[in-house]
Amino acid sequence: MRLAIMSFAHLHAEGYIHNLRAIPDVEMIGFADDNADRGRHFAELYNTKWFETYDTLLAEQPDGVIICSENANHRPLVELAAEAGVHVLSEKPLATSLDDAQAMIDVCNKTGVQLMTAFPMRFSAPIIEIKKLIDSGHLGNIYGCNATNQGQLPKLHTAYPRDWFVDKRLAGGGAAADHTVHVADLLRWFLGCEVVEVYAELNHIFYGHEDVNVETGGLIMLTFEDGTFASIDCSWSKPPNYTTWGGLTMELVAEQGFATVDAFKQVMSVYAQNAERPYCAYWGSDANQGMIHEFVMAIRESRTPAITGYDGYKAVEIVDAVYRSAESQCPIKLPLSSHTL
Repeated sequence: MRLAIMSFAHLHAEGYIHNLRAIPDVEMIGFADDNADRGRHFAELYNTKWFETYDTLLAEQPDGVIICSENANHRPLVELAAEAGVHVLSEKPLATSLDDAQAMIDVCNKTGVQLMTAFPMRFSAPIIEIKKLIDSGHLGNIYGCNATNQGQLPKLHTAYPRDWFVDKRLAGGGAAADHTVHVADLLRWFLGCEVVEVYAELNHIFYGHEDVNVETGGLIMLTFEDGTFASIDCSWSKPPNYTTWGGLTMELVAEQGFATVDAFKQVMSVYAQNAERPYCAYWGSDANQGMIHEFVMAIRESRTPAITGYDGYKAVEIVDAVYRSAESQCPIKLPLSSHTL
């Protein structure tokens, strides 16, 4: 199988290239990027081929591509890939608008290619264990969830400049657009039902000294159709010298007990003599590797991937409601969906 990456704008591309190279019988043929400086930089850094245009990459007829562009550019790249008959794994959030997310789903359905959304937390070993606990009935009904998906200001985290993360036009927003989607997707997966109401408070209390015109702090309240409610702290609240990149935790209050999970607990903090700050050394499972493997297997087996474009759409729907709620300072009702989870 021949796979490639479209754009190195997103920092996750730097991990995905290693994930692709780690899968037997998968050839990582290179990446395309229309930013020449970025293309040359990462081609040299990872000793891989850089295609100067997306069309020249697609002319190589890869079986699938991973799209790691700026959020606002997901749609045109998905459309290019789909029209070329190439399966797609798109970074999250799937799009910066519901219209774009729906158009991406439509073009992939029309051309018969798979559209998978990059929600790697579904492949986190601790998260999978919680899912098994819920599905077994040991917790009983879930009453509520207190969750965090925090992180650092993205443009300060990466050695290569990625200021687009704080450009609302390209990113679609700030911390809320970046970090609400992971937890919202996990809760939909855990509960098997949809969000019906969203309330949000957003602010700029973190990184006030930086040139940032998007929200850096946020607290989201979700109500599901079965009555379960959840809170999500989506803030970029970690300092630049924090040992790990981000983090995702959940506390589940249930009929038969209480469960907590830390998706990034499989790490060690390393304090080296020659390092400016501590860093994390992952020793456990790699959620990204699990996600890329699922994408590969869905292509090989000609089946729908475990995480679909529709899952990405529903996360975008929640983010859209977050911003409308923050602006109006009122809860936002979402339509009930007839789609079966």
